[in-house]
Amino acid sequence: MSPGPVLAILDYGMGNLRSVEKAFEQIGAEPAITTDPETIAAADGLILPGVGAFPRAMSRILEIGLDRSLIEASGRGVPVLGICLGLQLLFERSTEQGGADGIGLLQGNVVEVPAGGRKVPHIGWAAVTWERPSPLTEGLRPGEPFYFVHSFVADPAPDELIGTAAYGGRFACVAGRGNIYGVQFHPEKSSAAGLRLLENFARICMEEKGADSEAVG
Repeated sequence: MSPGPVLAILDYGMGNLRSVEKAFEQIGAEPAITTDPETIAAADGLILPGVGAFPRAMSRILEIGLDRSLIEASGRGVPVLGICLGLQLLFERSTEQGGADGIGLLQGNVVEVPAGGRKVPHIGWAAVTWERPSPLTEGLRPGEPFYFVHSFVADPAPDELIGTAAYGGRFACVAGRGNIYGVQFHPEKSSAAGLRLLENFARICMEEKGADSEAVG
């Protein structure tokens, strides 16, 4: 059995890093929780998890320079996956707690979940509708349920929208452009469907690694 991709799980002190690491280990990837620029630069793929408030998260990311590492690696074509708050941080700006600028790898802002009077945060399972095909969602059936815990959602550009769910109103829960992907739900807590999505991301990383090797050769 060939080794899986080497994945850097970016650690800025906010997020359930170990559960994400264990999920990737389960599918045969080689994840490492890290802040080390050299480890990040050498990885086949980058994971930006996160739980908590957007402004504090961005402050920590800027403090340790993870924004530069993300931008540099993604610019070389390294696949990136944002999870929950990590998805939101990939966007340009959030309105949470007075607002803060994000990393800006995806277009659009982060706003409050359109709960329509329902209790916030939105916690629990919700069916996801795929708005367009993506290698990240290959093999996942329409209406597949995933597990959510969030109060804010991204509002992506139309050509970056991949999946939506509903809680009061509909909201974007999967977005992507090129080698940049993000999911609002927690795939590591979403049973077989979540593992399938992580397998898809690992495959994307291996395919990109193979393409790079051919280009060098």
